[in-house]
Amino acid sequence: MSGLVQTEDANLLVGYRDNDDAGVYQLSDDLALVTTADFITPPVNDPYLFGQIAAANALSDIYAMGGEPKVCLNLVCFPSRKLPPKQLQQIIAGALSKITEAGAVLAGGHSVEDDEPKFGLSVIGLVHPRRIWRNGGAQPGDALILTKPVGSGVLFNANLKKWVSAAAMQTCIATLIHLNRTAAEIMKRYAIHAATDVTGFGLGGHALEMAKASQATLCLTLADVPVLDEAGAMYRKGMSTGVNRANEKLLADHLRFARDYPDWQRQLLFDPQTSGGLLAALPADQATDLLAALHQAGVSAAAQIGEVVVDADSPGIIVA
Repeated sequence: MSGLVQTEDANLLVGYRDNDDAGVYQLSDDLALVTTADFITPPVNDPYLFGQIAAANALSDIYAMGGEPKVCLNLVCFPSRKLPPKQLQQIIAGALSKITEAGAVLAGGHSVEDDEPKFGLSVIGLVHPRRIWRNGGAQPGDALILTKPVGSGVLFNANLKKWVSAAAMQTCIATLIHLNRTAAEIMKRYAIHAATDVTGFGLGGHALEMAKASQATLCLTLADVPVLDEAGAMYRKGMSTGVNRANEKLLADHLRFARDYPDWQRQLLFDPQTSGGLLAALPADQATDLLAALHQAGVSAAAQIGEVVVDADSPGIIVA
């Protein structure tokens, strides 16, 4: 989008040039709008769960900027000649349950006829202009906190072959429909230097975005990364996703491993997430307290997965 020309507006605090999770437009000295749009294809057959996952995924961009979702619009692609209206109603009902849980409202939306169902939301939230979280700003010595486990991409693919246990899929879906609201609210009590949410580019890709935006090197401890049940086993079994290779290529010139890891374990870095967790950088002396607060509030998978380091090859990712 670098070739686009737009009239300059000093109130556009975060725009398309910033490669962040959402746009931010300042309205006054103490109020700004956070705006995003996101939609996905169905990762599950259940339309209600599809609506919940898609809504949680879209709302996450607002939380990743330190904002509070307020108003949502449905974005619907639906094959009305193939599927009954009841399925669309269930998708929207699932989304509405998450919108309501977020403390936001559904104001309407738009639908088009399409051969494949797609659903998501356009979301507007509010944030204080001086309390915006950006994906840049991580500082040497910062601890890196991840609030949800990775591995949903390979689990959904493996589930098509019925390789995944019912219990593991239930845990995966419960993780995806869990809003990042609680994690974000708790994180606001701490000095967050940088934040993003982990979605389609995988943990490695979104960590790289943070590294580039911060002009820093992120050192990830792979053994400390929380992983969904059976995700590693699916990679060991030979399963992958259609996105892993592209994500791995994206990281190729900016990623180095401090020691040898089997390929199945490396693939967890490239696994594309839907409605993934928040990745945050904050002063190391605040990390223990933040993790304790997250765990006490039910964000049980939250973990410290690394640190920001000084490195001559910065920006990039080191995996220890």
